[in-house]
Amino acid sequence: MSDGDMKQPIELLTFKLGDQEYALEIMSVREIRGWTKATPMPLAPSFMRGVINLRGTVLPVIDLAERLGLPKCGQNNRNVIIVVKLEGHMTGLLVDAVSDIVALGNSDLQDPPDAAGGNGMHVIKSLTVIDERMIRVLDLAQVVVQAESDAA
Repeated sequence: MSDGDMKQPIELLTFKLGDQEYALEIMSVREIRGWTKATPMPLAPSFMRGVINLRGTVLPVIDLAERLGLPKCGQNNRNVIIVVKLEGHMTGLLVDAVSDIVALGNSDLQDPPDAAGGNGMHVIKSLTVIDERMIRVLDLAQVVVQAESDAA
């Protein structure tokens, strides 16, 4: 990595799952839309809320909280679906609320501790602290690709 890479800011979209804050790299986010009731799919994993119609495209929607082993997102008018694109596939991530967009340098991000153990830590790419708030940056490939293979 050259010094130029270290100066390049990383833009993150921060959002809430319950009382915890998470983030995704903004480049993977296509749009943010209000909650739409999803059509359930038979035999899908419990975190797969179903599918919605996104301008003629069938979009799978994952309850991100449940996917991460947290209590399910409560359904209310503040819920939003973050539409992400990864390797040509679009997926909706149901979250409690979107917070804001922040720009950070690589030096602001820290690797998650290995001590956490368990198999869930690989979904956290890095950690950062913003205004005393601990933000967990998700590795979208681990969240979405794993979810699709679980559903297959």
